[in-house]
Amino acid sequence: MDVRSLQRPLKEQYRKEPGSSRITLIAKGSETDTPMSCSVDIGRAMYQAEAHKGVGGAGSAACSGDLLLGALAACAQITCQLVATAMGVPARRIEVTVSGDLDLQGTLGMSKNVPVGFESIRVRFDLEAPEATAEQLQALQEKTEQYCVVMQTLLHPPAIKTEWARA
Repeated sequence: MDVRSLQRPLKEQYRKEPGSSRITLIAKGSETDTPMSCSVDIGRAMYQAEAHKGVGGAGSAACSGDLLLGALAACAQITCQLVATAMGVPARRIEVTVSGDLDLQGTLGMSKNVPVGFESIRVRFDLEAPEATAEQLQALQEKTEQYCVVMQTLLHPPAIKTEWARA
């Protein structure tokens, strides 16, 4: 696949019309029959989510932490694949594993000293690329981390504005 050929017309359009490169992604959560679960509509797919088993969920669907780590894994995987292809890095296999640690006592409000949310997140890239040079692999790492949207968002979080509307 020639990634540069696929992206060339997009880049040309964005140079001519810089505003056309700006997008807004939307995800909408809706209640289900239990307060332990919800549906999440991202416009192109629907996901079921539920509270983690450690806070009372059934453990049969992804929790929000799973979805966050999954978003990072998907973004890192696709970014690395695209960068490797565009750079001509001879990779036979690329696989990304993301893991994160959190203490559920924070989520359950049991202690003000325990933070709510992930304390650490690890991203592991497993590559099978015996013909790649050390320089190619270093450039692949740098560019993948630089252009991974979810990773950069987590490393440099944007301001989040909340709004509550009553019907």
